[in-house]
Amino acid sequence: MTAGRLVVVHPDAGVLAEAVAARLLTRILDVQSVRSPVHVVVTGGTVGIRTLAAMASNPVLGAVDWSGVHLWWGDERFLRDGDPDRNETQAREALVDALVASHGLPAGNVHPMPGPSAVATPEEAAQAYAAELATFGSPVPAFDVLLLGMGPDGHVASLFPGHEGLDAIGATVGVHGSPKPPPERVSLTFETIRAAREVWLVVNGADKAGQAAAALAGGDLHEVPAAGAVGSERTLWLVDAAAAGR
Repeated sequence: MTAGRLVVVHPDAGVLAEAVAARLLTRILDVQSVRSPVHVVVTGGTVGIRTLAAMASNPVLGAVDWSGVHLWWGDERFLRDGDPDRNETQAREALVDALVASHGLPAGNVHPMPGPSAVATPEEAAQAYAAELATFGSPVPAFDVLLLGMGPDGHVASLFPGHEGLDAIGATVGVHGSPKPPPERVSLTFETIRAAREVWLVVNGADKAGQAAAALAGGDLHEVPAAGAVGSERTLWLVDAAAAGR
């Protein structure tokens, strides 16, 4: 345990993705034994999508009552529907479309962030997503699990070091000038992230070891945004050995 955060180290990125997939499926089942619906926030990035793909092939997948699960996103690139760089597109290919087609997940329980196919600006997308979130809670549903990746600079979702979005008020924020392309994005705010019951940071790679150590040491979120990602009940850092190197 480090500053209220539980750190679990896995030997490599492949095992990490498989372990997180199994952990998430088990967590959904555990929550469904006491309440419904279950609200889960998924993440993009290499290890995030690899985790969703690992869920698709896990035999426990069929034990979940997917009709009682809602899927949300922590952030999205402001790109048109179907763009291969959208987190939604990658998640659908890895898992979500199969859940809808074959496992009883209602299409209406999938909540992607809108892009320029539907709205004109990231701010409009953020407002629309905030309104959708508010229909399931006040101001947002109490997410049962919120998954996040972390970049080598310590960013989570689309909240980057030194960026004004770090201090955004409200459920969501439109992002401009992202240091990582594309420059326009939509993101949950720290206010929303911290409303989750459990926040899981899934981190792999030696290039992230320094920022992981800084975040776990309680660094300033303006310098290491991942330091501000905490759940109301539990915060898990699920990392591979390379990311745990510092």
